[in-house]
Amino acid sequence: MQRMAKTLKARGDVQDFFEQGELVAVLTTQPLDRLLDYKAPEGGCWRGAYVEVPLGPRKVIGVIWGRGAGDFDINRIRTVSRVLDVAPMRDEMREFLTRVGSYTLTPMNAMLRLATRAPGLGDAPSMRKVYRLGSAIPNKLTDARARVIEVLRDYGGLSFTLTELAEMAGCGTSVVKGLVKLAAISEEDAPRDLPYPPLDPDYGGKDLSPDQTAAAGILRAKVRSNSYGTTLLKGVTGSGKTEVYLEAVAECLRQNRQALVLLPEIALTSEFITRVEARFGMKPAEWHSGVTMTERRRAWKMVGAGGAQLVVGARSALYLPYRDLGLIVVDEEHDTSYKQDDGVLYNARDMAVLRASLNGAQVVLASATPSLESWANADAGKYDKLTLTSRFGESVLPDMQAIDMRNEQVPSGRWISPTLRAAITDRIAKGEQSLVFLNRRGYAPVTICRACGHQIACDHCDARMVEHRFLKRLMCHQCGETKPMPATCPSCNVEGKLNPVGPGVERMAEEVTALFPQARVAVLSSDLFGSARAIKEKIEEIARGEADIIIGTQLVAKGHNFPKLTLVGVIDADLGLQGSDLRAAERTFQLMRQVAGRAGRAATRGLALLQTYQPDHHVIRAILSGDEDQFWQAEAAERRAAGVPPYGRMAGIVLSGPDVAQVFDIGTHLARHAEPLLRIGAQVFGPAPAPIARVRGRHRVRLLVKAEKTAPLQQALLQWTSPIKLPPNVRLSIDIDPQSFY
Repeated sequence: MQRMAKTLKARGDVQDFFEQGELVAVLTTQPLDRLLDYKAPEGGCWRGAYVEVPLGPRKVIGVIWGRGAGDFDINRIRTVSRVLDVAPMRDEMREFLTRVGSYTLTPMNAMLRLATRAPGLGDAPSMRKVYRLGSAIPNKLTDARARVIEVLRDYGGLSFTLTELAEMAGCGTSVVKGLVKLAAISEEDAPRDLPYPPLDPDYGGKDLSPDQTAAAGILRAKVRSNSYGTTLLKGVTGSGKTEVYLEAVAECLRQNRQALVLLPEIALTSEFITRVEARFGMKPAEWHSGVTMTERRRAWKMVGAGGAQLVVGARSALYLPYRDLGLIVVDEEHDTSYKQDDGVLYNARDMAVLRASLNGAQVVLASATPSLESWANADAGKYDKLTLTSRFGESVLPDMQAIDMRNEQVPSGRWISPTLRAAITDRIAKGEQSLVFLNRRGYAPVTICRACGHQIACDHCDARMVEHRFLKRLMCHQCGETKPMPATCPSCNVEGKLNPVGPGVERMAEEVTALFPQARVAVLSSDLFGSARAIKEKIEEIARGEADIIIGTQLVAKGHNFPKLTLVGVIDADLGLQGSDLRAAERTFQLMRQVAGRAGRAATRGLALLQTYQPDHHVIRAILSGDEDQFWQAEAAERRAAGVPPYGRMAGIVLSGPDVAQVFDIGTHLARHAEPLLRIGAQVFGPAPAPIARVRGRHRVRLLVKAEKTAPLQQALLQWTSPIKLPPNVRLSIDIDPQSFY
């Protein structure tokens, strides 16, 4: 351990060192509201060290947070069991967790759990077989054997696992094992958690357009500055934003700093990894729910040790223990999936800016349709802004037209207008692809009994169950509960009277198949695939042209490139405009522009047709006109006048419990004793039933707090809610900057 401490001190990873027996304060992942004092173990320990400590009869993971307070009898204080053999938590990471916890009103033990979500951190290092170039030269070299040896020679002495080497050489594992027998390759035991192969920033750069070149040059200069800054990279769909920010990643690698690229969907990860490998010669580290537990542990350890140069991941990748983070890219930064709505309630886009400011790193927020928050920050000069105005290569932006459904003759129980049907027929005749877009999963959102009017609802939630005909089940999209589709009405027991109301993508597939019986139809919806790999395979099939008509939810709107897709038909462009969500107009505008951008990404110009009953709605007009700045200016003016984000602050409070009267009583008490909020000029609305008033058997009551942008909202919220002693079966959650209001 002393040797480890010397090494870490030499690298600058160790600050305060505590000798054996000194008191240290440890933050654990257990639900405790304070630091715990322990004695430093034999050999000592240091601030930021990950440790295992005794807590009652168990041993738990923790981090040395500083010097112990010594408030207890020192003879009763226990000793740290051991220091884990991983890189210590750096000061900027401790500051980041503290700041996020303070902003989101999250206990620090929960923040530490978020930062240690890797299995086996306390396990002893294990070994695995790796392969490197051997000493012998085979007498007979097949093409496959030659490729394996060439890979090993190209990477100058690096070792690879069996699967990695076979995959890179494009051969089976038996070829590698055969070369081992011939001593052309050596098989060795090595630690399981190996560093990732180095990425080459000069490996596969592409020729960029003039505006791409200019934008990339600016980003490279920012990265070279080794200082904090945030840039909004705005570009129309297909403008090559990815290639531009990959140039910033390349510059970060040249500076020997680490880079992080956040993606909004796991389904996008596979395609993006392929692009990264083509650009840098090797695959990066991945961090998302689709990777194995072994790879999660390897990524976590190597990020902390500096053995991973680039991480591609979901929002939680922001909490990995980077040794020297120089760049964070938030791709599709407007996407709502960057907001975590359970556990620690944070927005990864905003926390990325905080993390970069603490690390002296650059942030690139990339989107064709930025969030109003990012637009406002760029408009105010807080963020720099780079704009790509044209598509890359030969492709041009699609034409966008509205189909006024008031003038269309659509049969009952059908949703595709004659105008859209004719356009799809024309594309099929030309050998081109069409996308029918409906942002609603399942077969039908409501199943109603025509005999008694009963609507089948979830037994545990205040929500209607959605029929998923492909799965032959009803599903609650709130809690995930499923049940078989009944033959008789659960209320009146009449048989044959249950009917679907409204369309989902599965029902659209049924209609499309009836209208175009010769067409090859593919459905893209997240609940129809068992894994990210299955989604990837279907997307690759579509990209190869193995479907004539694609029917999809918002999954298909995010970053996919289908070269033969020239027509996008939006079934219900008005769907997102319903309800009272303050972001309804913004999200509809973003989604429609994004999905329309899937059309015409190759040489043939695309067409986007929006079926709407409100063609004169200001959002629909803005979508069709393409005058984005005018839309953002108008949306910003409305939000500013209302004093809501990004020109004001909001917090959502949700009380939940099994007894609706009890939950309402607590909400009413809070509303009547809101003096700490009133003192900062805040307004309190509610209590009221949440739009989805019961989830998993728990009744939900909401209060909404609105305050001025500069108001000390978190402090007032703590003063307001801390005196409340909640019953054991009642939970209170506070969501700062809520993105949804369900």
